[in-house]
Amino acid sequence: MSLPVAAADIRAAWARISGHTRRTPVIQIRGDDVGLATDAHLNLKLELLQHTGSFKPRGAFNNILSVLDGIGEAGVAAASGGNHGIAVAYAARRLGLHATIFVPATVSPLKLAAIKELTDHVIVTGGDYDEAQRVCADHVHDSGAHEVHPFGVPATVAGQGTIALEWDEQTPGLDTVLVAVGGGGLISGLASWWHGDHVNVVGVEPRGSRALHAALEAGGPVDVAVDSVAADSLGPRNVGDLVHRICSQAVSHVVLVDDGDIVHTQAALWRALRLPAEAGGATALAALLSGAYRPRPGERVGVLVCGGNTDPRLLTP
Repeated sequence: MSLPVAAADIRAAWARISGHTRRTPVIQIRGDDVGLATDAHLNLKLELLQHTGSFKPRGAFNNILSVLDGIGEAGVAAASGGNHGIAVAYAARRLGLHATIFVPATVSPLKLAAIKELTDHVIVTGGDYDEAQRVCADHVHDSGAHEVHPFGVPATVAGQGTIALEWDEQTPGLDTVLVAVGGGGLISGLASWWHGDHVNVVGVEPRGSRALHAALEAGGPVDVAVDSVAADSLGPRNVGDLVHRICSQAVSHVVLVDDGDIVHTQAALWRALRLPAEAGGATALAALLSGAYRPRPGERVGVLVCGGNTDPRLLTP
């Protein structure tokens, strides 16, 4: 069965956003650099070096540029736990558009400050992302603003898929990539690019925020409780129909990690590589450090470090 987002959509997204986003680097490290009991090499895609400190501008720019001529005076609107809001506000400023961003009360002060640097229209509402999303939807209905959804529409997913397009060019021949999952737009984009190819795409979720894991178990999207150190970036309660449809066909499986493993991995990335990964950004690598994912001998593993919006002073034990 074909996917809602095809490789051709991702190539078109790359052509559309290439003047606005950064081609992020890939590095090779030894497993024992970050505390693994192996000297096997790992391949890290450093998307935390993207504009705004996360992968999110890819989807935001593709979403907005796909409909740019139809966006009116109300501009764009988005609900976000933090990173998506920064990206949408950044894209809107670059494109000369008005942006209204809705964030929950749980947003980190660092991310809230970053959004406020880019737009004067930031509304803190609700106790979690899903509540902020409901208020955003009401605003879109009343104002006519264009909603830039972080994961539930093909244009955003195709934008995130440009990571895989780049990664394939930079490191051909990977066997497996590990990808952190929140709402699922990121893993849906990568899985859409590699669908039917040689690369296994494995999702990694905090045990306390497992919306995709639960959806794949249940055979459809379901609501989950969210309680995790990574909830500000991996905190939606429900992945929705589009993400479930893509991931049920194109994702190998999803593994779960504990919050303690995520925090340990943040410290390891900072100590060994001076990479200031936020909790969500460290989640994929935590699958290896915790043993939740155990590579086969000789398996070529890629890990996406997807976000770095954190204070490095918090990463030193």
